[in-house]
Amino acid sequence: MALAKLEITPLDQRGNRLLRKRLVAQFNPDAYSISKTVGWSDLRSEGDDTNTPNRRLNAPPLDFDGGHRRSLTLNLFFDVTEPVKGKRIKDVRKLTNPVAALARIERTLGHPPIVRIAWGHAPHGSDFPFIGVLTSLTQNFTLFSESGKPLRADLSATFVEFLIPELDQRLTDPELTTRAVRRGDSLASIAAEVYQD
Repeated sequence: MALAKLEITPLDQRGNRLLRKRLVAQFNPDAYSISKTVGWSDLRSEGDDTNTPNRRLNAPPLDFDGGHRRSLTLNLFFDVTEPVKGKRIKDVRKLTNPVAALARIERTLGHPPIVRIAWGHAPHGSDFPFIGVLTSLTQNFTLFSESGKPLRADLSATFVEFLIPELDQRLTDPELTTRAVRRGDSLASIAAEVYQD
């Protein structure tokens, strides 16, 4: 069985994967982190604009302010000191530039691309696939040829969750998850259309 590689695939305006622009990690990350905050604030009584603590409680009651976006941070390693897929590459930036391009505005979109990050098959509700936008990228070049071209690079990338409103509604609203089956539909074709999987 082949090793599952982490893939970063830009999405079009409708949330469809642009497979021709898919980036496949040369080496899988050795770790990644997902963080998410959930908004809770002190519940204040109406008209209470002071910070005076309630002396009858050990802690003030909490009020839910809403969920915040998840963020995904991962490190990617690139090395061209040996041939890559049978081809000799003299500058590692040929492999890292497509990742850096995820931070640039695309003319057709008017903003940097939204991407789908996937790594193998994960149970529903897991970290992957992760839909988001690149918000931070640090490229660290660590080995150079005699001519000064970089041969190795460590990239640290942070992506922030981007919810496509239509897709998010489709996943959470029972009315939008109901579907009338048409002739020729199969469970696989419906899943592919609804979940792009």
